[in-house]
Amino acid sequence: METRFKEVTRQSIVETPKTKQKYVFSFHEGDGKNKQLLGGKGANLCEMTQIGLNVPPGFVISTEACMSYLSGNKQLPADTMEQVLEHMKEVEAATGKKFGDPTDPLLVSVRSGSALSMPGMMDTILNLGLNKETLHGLIQQTRNERFGYDAYRRFIQLFGKVALGVPDEVFDKIFEEVKHKAGVKIDIGLSAENLKEISERFLLAVKDYTQKPFPENVYEQLEIAIKAVFNSWTGKRAVDYRREFNITPDLANGTAVNIVAMVFGNMGNDSATGVGFTRDPGTGENVMFGEYLVNAQGEDVVAGIRTPKAVHLLAEEMPDLHKQLEDLRDKLESHYKEVQDFEFTIEKGILYCLQTRNGKMNAAAMVRTSVEMVQQGLLTKEEALFRIKPSTIEQLLHPRLGAHDQEPLAQGLPASPGAASGQCVFDADRAEFLGHAGQKVILVREETKPEDIHGFFAAQGILTSRGGKTSHAAVVARGMGKPCVAGAEGIKVDVKLRQATIGDKTLYEGDFITIDGGTGYVYKGVIPTVESEFSNELKTLLTWADEASTLKVMANADTPDGAAKALQFGAVGIGLCRTERMFNASDRLPIVVEMIIANTDHEREEALKQLLPIQKQDFKEILTTMAPHPVTIRLLDPPIHEFLPSEEELKEELQHLRHLKETASGVSNLFSSLHLLHAENLELKNVLPFNGKGVELIELAISKKESILKKAHELHEVNPMLGHRGVRLGLTYPEIYKMQIQAILEAAAECQKEGIDVHPEIMVPQVCTAEELKQVKVYVDEVAKTVEAAYGIRPRFEFGTMIEVVRACMEADELAKEADFFSFGTNDLTQAAFSFSREDAENKFLPFYAEKNILHDNPFEIIDRNGVGKLMKIAVEWGRKTKPGLKIGICGEHGGQPDSIKFCHELGLNYVSCSGPRVPVARLAAAHAKLGEAVDKAL
Repeated sequence: METRFKEVTRQSIVETPKTKQKYVFSFHEGDGKNKQLLGGKGANLCEMTQIGLNVPPGFVISTEACMSYLSGNKQLPADTMEQVLEHMKEVEAATGKKFGDPTDPLLVSVRSGSALSMPGMMDTILNLGLNKETLHGLIQQTRNERFGYDAYRRFIQLFGKVALGVPDEVFDKIFEEVKHKAGVKIDIGLSAENLKEISERFLLAVKDYTQKPFPENVYEQLEIAIKAVFNSWTGKRAVDYRREFNITPDLANGTAVNIVAMVFGNMGNDSATGVGFTRDPGTGENVMFGEYLVNAQGEDVVAGIRTPKAVHLLAEEMPDLHKQLEDLRDKLESHYKEVQDFEFTIEKGILYCLQTRNGKMNAAAMVRTSVEMVQQGLLTKEEALFRIKPSTIEQLLHPRLGAHDQEPLAQGLPASPGAASGQCVFDADRAEFLGHAGQKVILVREETKPEDIHGFFAAQGILTSRGGKTSHAAVVARGMGKPCVAGAEGIKVDVKLRQATIGDKTLYEGDFITIDGGTGYVYKGVIPTVESEFSNELKTLLTWADEASTLKVMANADTPDGAAKALQFGAVGIGLCRTERMFNASDRLPIVVEMIIANTDHEREEALKQLLPIQKQDFKEILTTMAPHPVTIRLLDPPIHEFLPSEEELKEELQHLRHLKETASGVSNLFSSLHLLHAENLELKNVLPFNGKGVELIELAISKKESILKKAHELHEVNPMLGHRGVRLGLTYPEIYKMQIQAILEAAAECQKEGIDVHPEIMVPQVCTAEELKQVKVYVDEVAKTVEAAYGIRPRFEFGTMIEVVRACMEADELAKEADFFSFGTNDLTQAAFSFSREDAENKFLPFYAEKNILHDNPFEIIDRNGVGKLMKIAVEWGRKTKPGLKIGICGEHGGQPDSIKFCHELGLNYVSCSGPRVPVARLAAAHAKLGEAVDKAL
């Protein structure tokens, strides 16, 4: 690429006098790998410079200077400005211009950049160095008065907003007034005189708002701007962003400041500015993707002020520059071995690369590019797996729009795939309020700004009427995995009236709309969604993950359909089949109630006889579906009163029935209570018209309700979590567990006789002593002998226990004598270890604990290593001391959380089990755990 800057070698750099600490690094000397010190943007500018790309000269002020400034009464550390001025001399030498020179002024941009990319969350100032004198020098040098005033008005607005705190609205009002007076709709239609007027009015507005004149001294401007960028690290949107994405100080601490010589894309029709990706960030296709604007500055593209052109059109307008851009794309990707998001400017036919960083893509694009880059030899399989965060895989499992015949209201650009429905909301504050109240909302804006970030978090999706696929809305939505439609120009948003018009149609705040980020269509109302499907690339990637990992991934599933879906997600078994879910089915619940209210063992056994064939069929279908993989079936766990209505509900129903009996005068009353008779499973023939038979049925219903109420009262527990449940229930009502064991083993025997390779595992919940497990094992052995005699075949099975009680961890060595396997029930174990329930904790005090750093993570989301983790470690060590080959897994929802999976790998568990849709996440996380182990050892 052609360059107009003088080459500055390492040897020609002016030596900075020795100081207490070096805070400033030129692009020729900065370590491109040290993003913690130089920020991602600064490190990449250094690296691009050093590999020979055409980068404007500049330097980086380190993140250490930022943190020293923020912790030191907002005073720059000693010698910082002296180092800055020395490096400004280098930039002057490279450009042949002088900072503040009234005849040939050097202008610079002042940009933020932390170790991790936070697009739009911090501040940038362009064209710094302009004042009334240097402005005339710029105009003389460029012979372009319009360009000069365009640069000046941009600088005043950015500096006024970022450094002096003047609200955007102050400048926007003036700008729109001048545009209206001039009769133009877009800024490129403004003349030099229009821009001069805007600049002068901007200066007056700054003075009115701040009560101080706009600073004319360019060195004063520079120092104020540096401090402003440092201050943006603690701005609300940056803080909110770090909190949402859990960016802790060890990942990114402070922002660097990048001082870069300005190059201008707004110097005429042979100049342009744009944003590019080395591959399509929406699909992952191996084509250059991007947008550009002729005669514009970079902020015009990312802010969505004008709708840009697709980058392939540059081949028609500037064919030679398009070829150079393709070459730049290839160099960036070959060097970084990662899809790059880069910014470029063309000034008078010369191409400059202003920034590069790893491209933010949705999960589908990440997966496709990973697989294809391995196939192209750019990455190894291990590198391909490591470049994708397991949590991003969840984006691929989100619903998409199903078949429908709705006509779209409007169409914009498909900026971030996925579909979402919600109420129209026209400002971020309102979106945040309604989102926190549990409402589903779509944030609708003309264009979004970084200040809207809190609205993004609360919204289901984003819709803008301006901007392109690289606008702020698109980039942030893609990073969050939320659907976004951008640049829907047919929509006119009126924030004050809280409405949007589309032709002759009006959308009011609260109206429901659906957006499709895959097509760019916007629809009125709610359109149903369907589940997404696995791509071939995802299947390939997850196959590589399975090959790399030692930890197996199973699923929690309770039905044959759930088992089938688990297989589709790649599960290698069911780690938790909850039998109580089967009891809750509508055709079984009345039988379960009969069993509960039975007054004698005989009555209870009669009810269980009805449940036996139903449960057996369930187990047979699940075992058959999963064959030859194991299925771990948990015996009944919850207290049996949970299958009954509440006492309050029963009392209301009794009152209703008694009232109905007293008013035996009308059919309508009987109709109003038919559901109660249905609930009692009573014969309803001849009930209407209201007659003696009907009265008898109502009396029978009353009698039955009274029995259920009495039983509900008897079974009431002060603390059900710690009460009569699990194995305790199975020992006091052995016929319940025996029925379930019989159903499991008969199902297994029938499958074996049919040649189906099944592997059931019987799991006993809530065990706290080996004696409990021994007693249930007696039941199992007795039933197994009976089944073997009846079927002529010994059913294959394993016998084990859930470890979810603290005492079970302490008695793991004894439990291992009876068990073939352990499975940690970390949900209950966490509640027991912390002595608080998930529902109460998350609703009442866990957010406060997180804010005050009392608990760093929610222990119900990430395994608490210091407490629950130590209990698990004890159980693993003691259990395997007794039985070295003991199989151990985890079946709480922690089994789908990447950090928890890593811990399970470290403990040496055999498997994790989680809900079906989280299985792909867990598979990739298991691979990360194993591959990360190798990296840790190498370090």
